[in-house]
Amino acid sequence: MSPQASWLLQEEICPRLYGAVPNSVLCVGAEDPQELIAEGITMAARMVDRLEKQGKLQSVTPGNVAYYTIQHLKSGRRSNGSRSVDVYGSTTQLSGASKLHSWNEVVAQSECGDEVFELQDVISQDNEDPAVRATRKMDWDEFMAGLSKMEVLVVDSLCEGTTLRQAGRSVGVSDSTMQNYRRRVATKIAEFMGVGILAEIQGRPMWKDNISAAAEKQACRATRVATV
Repeated sequence: MSPQASWLLQEEICPRLYGAVPNSVLCVGAEDPQELIAEGITMAARMVDRLEKQGKLQSVTPGNVAYYTIQHLKSGRRSNGSRSVDVYGSTTQLSGASKLHSWNEVVAQSECGDEVFELQDVISQDNEDPAVRATRKMDWDEFMAGLSKMEVLVVDSLCEGTTLRQAGRSVGVSDSTMQNYRRRVATKIAEFMGVGILAEIQGRPMWKDNISAAAEKQACRATRVATV
């Protein structure tokens, strides 16, 4: 880049970017206005250098260079490129194909507001907590120890995927009797583990539901409180 092109960039284009970028370009993710200005200056410098090499620098005004640089920034282009397949890319986020969240984003809080849960507190891996698994096994062993032999037969048949009719025939018991034992087991499970145990073990963990929905719910609640 020649001294003339450098002067044009420094004295004519950069001031326009300093004044326009913070007010007209949307920050994406963790970007800030100063970072976007630096990106714009880098892109404008490349544009000026390319125009000079093509012999077109005299036919393009500094305002044109600043204008198209700002348009590139608005569309998500940055000095290191703009790939629509990059989930971290500004273009991808502006198009709505991806969305980044901070680990410190508040997703829920207690009713009284004294306990706050951030995203890093509720994200977990799919593997179950070994302590929860061990505790469940202890509860199940205790429950099975209180069943009769026929009730244990009902539980084993259900776990193995066989029908109660097949299990009953193996010990010479009628279908109606096996159904009675099944109802007894269901009643004992509800008494031992609580009536909501079946819904609890079939439901998805709370942190898997939708973190964004939880955050939006809290925001709506705060808006209602502020309105009242």
